[in-house]
Amino acid sequence: MTDRILIVDDEAPIREMIHTALDLAGFDCVQAEDARTAHAIIVDQRPALILLDWMMPGSMSGIELCRRLKKDESLSEIPVIMLTARGEEDNKVQGLDAGADDYMTKPFSTRELVSRIKAVLRRASALNADRAINADGLTLDPVSQRISVGTHTVEMGPTEYRLLAFFMTHPERAYTRTQMLDQVWGGNVYVEDRTIDVHIRRLRKVLEPHGFDRFIQTVRGTGYRFSTRIDLQPAT
Repeated sequence: MTDRILIVDDEAPIREMIHTALDLAGFDCVQAEDARTAHAIIVDQRPALILLDWMMPGSMSGIELCRRLKKDESLSEIPVIMLTARGEEDNKVQGLDAGADDYMTKPFSTRELVSRIKAVLRRASALNADRAINADGLTLDPVSQRISVGTHTVEMGPTEYRLLAFFMTHPERAYTRTQMLDQVWGGNVYVEDRTIDVHIRRLRKVLEPHGFDRFIQTVRGTGYRFSTRIDLQPAT
């Protein structure tokens, strides 16, 4: 089955340019010129991925739509790539914090866009397997995208969820910050290494009340790893 991509941008020439490139790459495309129209299409057609412009006219911007989708359990698993003319570091971090899976700054090459889409779809497929993962009582359910300890649900942001999902599917191995940026956000997302550290701190904070922050371990001189081994010292 061909993956359907939703292109959301208020500029018709940009939508058509992207549509043509994705059609040649074998994708099925549908378009929306504003966030509200896009939301209706998403609910009705459930595209495989959304290309979402940051700034659009109307009462809902692209970034607001992204936040709304990631808070909706029935839609949160659909990956989003933000498209925007904003190139500043803070705006990229803001987009990722809202739950975007990748970020491209206009102007961009359609060849690179196709490559990014394929990479995000691969990552989404890997993280959306049906089998729940359990690590000494910490459970990740990829179907509902819930993290739980026993009957208690652990609330966390979409970026922290993706980070933990990566960790729990790749345990007992140390990763550099660069590798984690590549695996969790995509290698072409140009954010600073400190972005990883910020999300690691947030992830540890939500896991700490349950005693699972010790699983997120700092590997000095390298980066981080996820480990349940009790013979390892907790991260500092």
